Amino acid sequence: MELVVFDLDGTLLNRDSALSARTAETLRRLADRGIAYTVATGRMLHGSREILQGHGFRLPHVLKNGVMIWHPDSGRYSHVSILTQAEIQHVLEAVMAQRITPFIFTLEPGNRHAVYHAPLQGSAEEGLVKHYAKQAGLDVRPVAELPGTADITNISAIGAMATIQKIERLIDAEEHLVAYAGAALEGEHLGWIDIHHSEASKGGAILQLKRDLGASRVICFGDGDNDLSMFAMADESYAPVNAKPRVKAAATAVIGHHDENGIAEFLRERFEL
Repeated sequence: MELVVFDLDGTLLNRDSALSARTAETLRRLADRGIAYTVATGRMLHGSREILQGHGFRLPHVLKNGVMIWHPDSGRYSHVSILTQAEIQHVLEAVMAQRITPFIFTLEPGNRHAVYHAPLQGSAEEGLVKHYAKQAGLDVRPVAELPGTADITNISAIGAMATIQKIERLIDAEEHLVAYAGAALEGEHLGWIDIHHSEASKGGAILQLKRDLGASRVICFGDGDNDLSMFAMADESYAPVNAKPRVKAAATAVIGHHDENGIAEFLRERFEL
């Protein structure tokens, strides 16, 4: 079978971070034809579950850029890549040296998700806390409440773009860490960064799913640097026109804009839906 894999933000979702009616109907047609599809996203479970619910995403989901694989049928994770204490210390030092707040994401017993933060130092960080607090299934707490037994999956931060780029350079020097950074939605001058273990990648997780599901080919869609590992292992890879230049250069072909149902229109033609 062919396995179709979608990135979410900037790819399958529109500018409102939602599935358009056209895309939702296209997914229904894929499901009716028995074409297997799933998601590989930088989001965690609490940030993707409501968006995907009711749209036929029954196969395992690759979350947080391959840090974890979620099985919606059993409600369990089959794979979780966590940071070591030494790696955590290195990241926290790199972030706090720039006088911005680290946000520490954990997976705790009972599949409990939480994010812990140091004292907030700006309005953007305060806004991020409010954003996280609205997400179902995610507890937001001060770092003083971080339990010593928690597994830390990733650490994020938001701040001035120049500051974020400094952190990115520091993390690049660490062999077992990988960082993804970009412009933040909270303001033109702001950037975000997310850091996790280098063993985790979308490509590695999708390769594992390919084996587990017995898929013969993988067709994937993405727009960002975190999709390049997936493009490298896929049989076909497609980037919307809004993707980063290096992603479009790595793709089999460039297709329509994510806010103009580019993926939906391509799928309808590709599979004669």
